[in-house]
Amino acid sequence: MDLAGLAVVLRSALSHVPEERKAAEAGLNQLQYTPQHLVRLLQIIIDDSCDMAVRQVGSIHFKNFVAKNWSPNEPGEAQKILEADKQMVRDNIPGFIAQVPPLLRSQLGECIKTIVLDDYPEQWPSLLHWIKCNLLLQDQVFAALYVLRILSRKYEFKSDEDRTPLYLIVEETFLLLLNIFNNLVQIVNPSIEVAELIKLICKIFWSSIYLEIPQQLLDPNVFSAWMALFLNLLERPVPFEGQPTDPDLRKSWGWWKVKKWTIHILNRLYTRFGDLKLQKPESKAFAQMFQKNFAGKILGCHLQLLNVIRTGGYLPDRVINLMLQYLNSSISKSAMFQLMQPQLDIILFEIVFPLMCFNDNDQKLWAEDPHEYVRKGYDIIEDLYSPRTAAMDFVSELVRKRGKANLQKFIHFIVEIFRRYDEAPVENKPYRQKDGALLAIGALCDKLKQSEPYKSELERMLVQHVLPEFSSPIGHLRAKAAWVAGQYAHINFSDQNNFRRAFHCVVSGMRDPELPVRVDSVFALRSFVEACKDLNEIRPFLPQLLDEFFKLMNEVENEDLVFTLETIVDKFGEEMAPYAFGLCQNLAAAFWKCLNTSEEDDEADDSGALAAVGCLRAISTILESVSSLPHLFVQIEPILLPIMQRMLTTDGQDVFEEVLEIASYMTFFSPTISLEMWSLWPLIVEALGDWAIDFFENILVPLDNYISRSTVHFLTCKDPDYQQSLWKVLSTIMSDRNLDDSDIEPAPKLIEVVFQNCKGQVDHWVEPYLRIIIDRLRQAQKPRFKCLLMQVIADALYYNPSLTLGVLHKLGGVASDIFNLWFQMLQEVKKSGVRANFRGQGLFFVLYDHDISINSTGLILYFNCRVHDKKVCCLGLTSLISLPADQLPHEALERVFKATLDLLDSYKDQVAEVEKQNAVADDMDDFYGDEEDEEEESDKEMGDDAEDGDELDNLKLQKFASEARGFQSNDEDDDTDDDYTDDDDDSQSPIDEVDPFIFFVETIQAVQASNPTRFQNLMQTLDSRYQALASGIAQHAEQRRADIEKEKLEKAAAT
Repeated sequence: MDLAGLAVVLRSALSHVPEERKAAEAGLNQLQYTPQHLVRLLQIIIDDSCDMAVRQVGSIHFKNFVAKNWSPNEPGEAQKILEADKQMVRDNIPGFIAQVPPLLRSQLGECIKTIVLDDYPEQWPSLLHWIKCNLLLQDQVFAALYVLRILSRKYEFKSDEDRTPLYLIVEETFLLLLNIFNNLVQIVNPSIEVAELIKLICKIFWSSIYLEIPQQLLDPNVFSAWMALFLNLLERPVPFEGQPTDPDLRKSWGWWKVKKWTIHILNRLYTRFGDLKLQKPESKAFAQMFQKNFAGKILGCHLQLLNVIRTGGYLPDRVINLMLQYLNSSISKSAMFQLMQPQLDIILFEIVFPLMCFNDNDQKLWAEDPHEYVRKGYDIIEDLYSPRTAAMDFVSELVRKRGKANLQKFIHFIVEIFRRYDEAPVENKPYRQKDGALLAIGALCDKLKQSEPYKSELERMLVQHVLPEFSSPIGHLRAKAAWVAGQYAHINFSDQNNFRRAFHCVVSGMRDPELPVRVDSVFALRSFVEACKDLNEIRPFLPQLLDEFFKLMNEVENEDLVFTLETIVDKFGEEMAPYAFGLCQNLAAAFWKCLNTSEEDDEADDSGALAAVGCLRAISTILESVSSLPHLFVQIEPILLPIMQRMLTTDGQDVFEEVLEIASYMTFFSPTISLEMWSLWPLIVEALGDWAIDFFENILVPLDNYISRSTVHFLTCKDPDYQQSLWKVLSTIMSDRNLDDSDIEPAPKLIEVVFQNCKGQVDHWVEPYLRIIIDRLRQAQKPRFKCLLMQVIADALYYNPSLTLGVLHKLGGVASDIFNLWFQMLQEVKKSGVRANFRGQGLFFVLYDHDISINSTGLILYFNCRVHDKKVCCLGLTSLISLPADQLPHEALERVFKATLDLLDSYKDQVAEVEKQNAVADDMDDFYGDEEDEEEESDKEMGDDAEDGDELDNLKLQKFASEARGFQSNDEDDDTDDDYTDDDDDSQSPIDEVDPFIFFVETIQAVQASNPTRFQNLMQTLDSRYQALASGIAQHAEQRRADIEKEKLEKAAAT
C-alpha cells in the first residue's frame, strides 16, 4: 500500500463510526507485517504536509508495533520485522527527533528506547558515532542530546560488566558535552530552549553517575569543570520573566526543572560518593576531595536559596524537598554541622517549621477537593516529594543525632506557640502555627516517649493542648488533634479517664462534618484499639464504630481504613460473630467498588488497588475470627464466591494470594465444601498450570482442603474429573526441567495428600505418581526436595506396601536403588551429630502431632514438619515389615527392621525435644509478658550512646530468645539448603491420628502371629543394642497407648 492509501486507513482509525474504525484497525493489523510498512509509517509521521491527527495516530501505531514486535518474545521465535526495514528505521529515526513537534517526539523517543534496549551496541554500533557527530552540529545538538539521554538511561541501574558500554559512551561524548554545557551556561538572558538543552545534559550526567562515577570523570580537572557549571546553575537565580502563573505549569517550567536536576545530581554525589563512612578504601580519596572542595559550597548555596521561604518567595516543592534532604544528610557529619550551626535557629524556626504548618495550598485543596487532600496526606509517593515530610525528617534527625540541646530548644519553641495560641483571642489565634506545632509533637512521638523530662509530661500535654482542639472551629486542627492523639494512644496514662476522654474524642471525630477529620479519626482509632487494656471501654461503641467505618469506606478508598477494621476484628475475635455477615457484605461491596475504579482509570494512582487488597485481607481476618462458628461460613459464602470466581482468573493476578487465603478459610472451616465452592477447583488448577507457579505454596492449602475434607466428591466426580486434572497439572510441573526444586515443593506434598486421604481408593494412581517422583528424584539437587520426594514413596508404602513395592520393581527395577538412597539419607548426620535429612525445621511448637498452632496468616497448622517428616518415614518402613517373605526376603526385612528402630528412637528424641522447646517458649512468653509491664529506661541524656547500648542489648536478647525457642539452628554446618528452613505445611492428615510406636508394635505382633518362624529368625539376628531398642520402643508404645486413652477420657469429660 502506498503512502496515500496508508494515510486514508490511519484517518479512518480516528472515525467516530465504530464500523469504519474497526475496519481501519483490522486493515492496519493486516498491513503491519508487510515489508516497508514501518518505513511508510515513519514517512507519514515526519511529513509536515500531512494532517497532524493522522501523523499522531500513525506515531502511536508505530510505537506500539515496535514495542511489541521489534525483537522476538520467546527464544527461537521468528523475526516479524525484516532486517532491512529495521536498518532503515535505525539509520533515520534519530535524525527525525528534531524535525517533529513534541507530541510526536515523545512517541519516537519511546521507539528509540525500545530499539536501544534491544539492539545497542551489537546491532546498532553506529548510534554512538551518530551522536558524537551531531553534537558538533548546532542544528542537531538537541536531537543528539535527546538520543544520548535515552542511551545513557539504559545503563543507569546497570553494574559491573553490564555497565561497560557506558564507559565508552562517556569517553566519546563527555568532553563534547562539557563544552556544550559551558557554552550554554555563558549565554546572557538565555531562552527556555537553552533550559531544555541543559536539562538533557543534566539527565545524561545523572544516569552516568547514578551507581558509579566513570573513571573519566574522576580526573580532578574534569570533575572540577563539571562541578563549576553545576554550582553556577545552583547559585544563579531562576529567570523571573516567562514563569507561568499557573502553579502546576510553574513547577514544571524548564528553568525550575534545571534547578531541580542540578540539586538532584549534587545530592547524589554527596550522599553516595561523598560520604567517607560509606566508601570503599579505594574511593575514600574522592570522598575526601568532595567534602573538602564542594560539600560546604553546596550547603551554602542551599541555605541561600532556602532563605526565599522566609520572605514568602516561590520555590517548587520538589526543590525544597531535595535541599532539605541535603541538610538532613549533613546533620551527622561534624564538619558540615559546624557550618550549619550558626544559622541553625534560622533554619529550624524560620524555614523548617513554617513548612510544617498548614498553608494556603492546603486550605485550597481542603475546601475544593477533600478527597484529594486525604489521598495526598496518606500517599507514600507524595511523601517522597513533600517539603513537609522533608521538614519533619530534618527535625527528627536533628533531635536524634544532635539532641542534647536542640530537642530542648525546639520543644521550648513549640510550648511558646501553645502559650501564645491559648492566650490569643479567637479571631487572632495562630491556627496554622498550632497545626504545625501539633505536627511536630506527633513527629517526635518516639523520641519524647523515651526522654525525660518530656515523657512524664505527655499525658498533660494531650489533655491541655490536643484534646481541646477536637472542639475547634477550624477543621484542619480537629484533624491534626485526631492524628496526634493516635500517635500517643500507647503512652501509660496515669489517669484512665484521660485515655477514655481521648478515645471518646476520636470516636466523635468519626462523625465530623469534614471528611479529612473523619479519616484521621479512624486511623487514630486503630491505635486506641491496640492500646486499650480493657475492651469494655470500647465494646459499647462497637456497632456505632462499624457503622461509621463503613460510611467512610463508601467515601474513601484507602488501605489504612481497612487496617483499622482488621485491628478491631483481631481484638474482639469471636465477639465479631454478630457483625461478620454485615462486615463481609460491606467489604465485598467496597472491593468491587475499588476494582471498578481502578479498571475505569488505568492511569489513576494505586490507592484504589491497595484498598482492594486491604478489603480482601480484612475479610480473611474476619473469617479467622469466626473460625469456630462454621455456620457463619455457609451464610458468608454467597457474598465471597463471586469475588473468588472472578479473581482466581488472570483478572486477579494482583490479589491472587489474598483470594487464595479466603478460599483456604472457606474450604477449611465450612461444615462441608459446597458444589459452588468446588467450582473454584478448575480455576485454581488452570491458573497453576498457566501462570501461577509462584503461588504454588498458597494454592497447596485449598487443594489440600478439597481433597482431605471432601474426599468422596474428589474421588467420585467425573465432570469435571478432579483426579485427572490434578494429575495433569502435577505431572506437567514435575517434568518441567526449567523449574527449580524449591519452586515445586508443593507438588510432592499434594501427592502425599492424595495417598494419605484416599487409602485403598486410588490404586490406579500409584504407578503414575511414583513414576514422576522417581524421574524427578534423579535430577533433584536440594536435600529438602529429595526428602519430600522420598516421603511420597514412604506414603505410598503406607498406602499399600505390596502394590508400591511391585510398582518400584516394575519401573526399571529401581527398588533397590530407592531403598539404598533412602537408608543412606536416613543415616546421614552433620558434624554436630544432628541427622541431616527428614528433620524439618518448622517454626511451630507441638506436642506429638495433635496440638494446634497458628501460623503468621492465621491458618491452623495441625502438625509440625519437624516431627511429620520422620513420622511418614516410620509409617512407610513399618508397612514394609508386614510384607510376606516372597516380597521382602529375610535380609531385607532385617535391614528395614533395624532402620525403623533407629528412626523411631530418633523420632522419640525429637518429640521430647519439641516438648522441651515448648516449655522454654512458655517461659520466654512469661518473661516478655513481665517486660511489657515495665517502663523503658529513660533517655535522660538524649545521646546516641544510650540508644546504641539499648539496641545491642535488644539484639542479644532476641538472639537468646530465638535460640531458646528453637527458631535458630546452632549447627556449624547447617548450610546446604536455605529452603530447608521454610516449611509451613498448612494441612491436617489422617496420619495425625496414627501413633507410629503403636503402629510399629501392632505390625510386629501381626507378623509374630501370622509367621512365628519369620519373627523368631528376625529377633535372633538382632544384637544387644537393637534388642534394647526394640524393648524400649515396645514400652514407649504402651505408654503412648495409655496417654492417648487418658487424653480421650479428658476430652470426653470436658465436652
